[in-house]
Formats: sequence, structure tokens, C-alpha cells
Amino acid sequence: MNKAIRISQNGGPEVMKLVDFPLGKPGSGEVCLLHKACGLNFIDVYHRTGLYKQLLPAGLGIEGAGIVEAVGPDVTHVKVGDRVAYAGGPPGAYAERRIMPASVLVKLPDSISFEMAAAVMLKGLTVQYLFRRTYKIRPGETILFHAVAGGVGLLACQWAKAYGVKVIGTVSNPAKAELAKANGCTYVIDIMEENFVDRVEEITKGHGVPVVYDSVGRDTFFESLNCLSPLGTMVSFGNSSGPVPDFNLSELSSRGSLFVTRPTLMHYAATRTDLDEMAADLFAMIERKKIKVQINQRYAMTDAAQAHRDLEARKTTGSTILIP
Repeated sequence: MNKAIRISQNGGPEVMKLVDFPLGKPGSGEVCLLHKACGLNFIDVYHRTGLYKQLLPAGLGIEGAGIVEAVGPDVTHVKVGDRVAYAGGPPGAYAERRIMPASVLVKLPDSISFEMAAAVMLKGLTVQYLFRRTYKIRPGETILFHAVAGGVGLLACQWAKAYGVKVIGTVSNPAKAELAKANGCTYVIDIMEENFVDRVEEITKGHGVPVVYDSVGRDTFFESLNCLSPLGTMVSFGNSSGPVPDFNLSELSSRGSLFVTRPTLMHYAATRTDLDEMAADLFAMIERKKIKVQINQRYAMTDAAQAHRDLEARKTTGSTILIP
């Protein structure tokens, strides 16, 4: 039998159960993957609580790395024995093994370990599309990025610095502020001590920023609109504090004809070509040492519930992985 974390109802971390889960054979377009490491992300919390709906019972986790053990019919881009990683697809990464679509898998270069891949795939591909496609950052710009001490934020600081872009980042305590600075964040705002709208206005001399990247959601969305320059872009790519409330579109026109987008990795990596190009860009940034993947927490798969508690309590920094 195959051990996996499953939920039969939505709720707190206590609904996560380690069970013996039967594993069939891969069908058309599928593989059987032996996990070596799995990633922990806030979207896992959304699936667990039911904020993002899925049919129950279900698995959790959408990021992992491991070895292909078997392939089904019509799988051509990976073979048995390949080292692979993924971010996306149906939840189910919290498992020793899983049957999954081969379409989301990318081959790992020898220079990228399983643990590094599990820690960086979702966060790194997210930064890649945010900076290269959602709003294409340009050298000399100053941008606002919320929650910069998290896994996505730390990668974003490093990536932006490599592109000659200054980052104004928000954090929630002094320790996270130091971590953000160490990773290239130019201006750090502790939101427990300062009003980030006032500080952005001060830093930009009243001009505002051309783009805000916000994974926090409800607590920061409307104030973030006030940080944008006219024709600026609000990129809302998460909601760790809760969903953004409904609002009138006149909120955008009154602040300078602003743009708002709610992107997801699923859409940006929808084709094989896009996914391969995005992954190649990410791996190149790692190999050229432009970004460093920081695995600051490791948990056994059996401790997945505690990992969720720590994530929701904002006790984690950088990337967190689960080891089957």
C-alpha cells in the first residue's frame, strides 16, 4: 500500500490524515512517480479549508520531485528512471507515490536536487511569470512586493536585483526584515510598525510604483491600490489573509486608470512549450547563482498537520518541504 495524506472534509489541520492509499497503474498520459520531496505552499491551505473547492475525499499538495517509476500509454517526454519535478496539476503531492498527469512534469538538470526542486518549482515558476509576463519588470524600476520574507518573496527579491529592479517589501517582524534585506530587498517596511502606503509615497517621492505584487489579499489590497502610479498594475496572486472583497470598478478609475489582474500558474504554464521555457529560465537563474533557494523548514510527511499550523501562524520563512 502507498501512504498518503488525505482529507475527507474541509477544516483545520486536524482533518489531514495519513492513510494507506491504494495505487493503480498509470493510464494514458499518466506516470507513477516516487516522491523524494514535496513542497508546502499556501494553496495547500486553501484546498484544505475549502476556499478552493475540490471533490472529497482528496489529497493535498501540488508540488513535488522524484523519480518516474512507470509510464502509461502516450507518454513520450519522460521515461522510467527520469528525475522530474512539477508544480500544478491535481492535488496529491503529500504521498510516497502518486499516479499523475505526465503533462505537468519537467526533467531536472543534474545540478538541481530533489529537495531544491520541491522547494522552488511552484514559487520559482510563479516569480518567473509574474516578472517576465504578467508585468514585465524593467531595469531602474522600483516595485512593491508584499510578504517578501516568504518563499516567493525571497526569490522575487533576488530575481529583481539580478534585473536591476529595486524592491520595496513588506514584512511582519524585525527578523523577517533582516532576512529580506539579506536577499536583496532594497527597502523593507515592517507593517507592524509603519504604514506601508506612507512609506511607499516617501520612498517614491509621491510618484508611486508601476506595479504591486500582492499575495496577502484582503488586508493589503485596497491600500496597495493607493501605492500605484497612474496606469499602474495591481497583481493579486494570492490571499493569505482572506479573499479580496468585491469592489466597484470606479475604484480603479479614480486612482488613475489602474489595471488589476488575478493570474495563476495553471494558465501561464498551460502548454508544453510555455512550461519548458519557464522551467528552463528558472533553472538557469539557479545555475548562474542569480537566485538561491532557501529551504528553511523540513518536516516528515507524518508531520504535515504541524507544517500547516506553522505556515498559517507565519512561523515559516523561505521554502518548506515535506519528506515522505
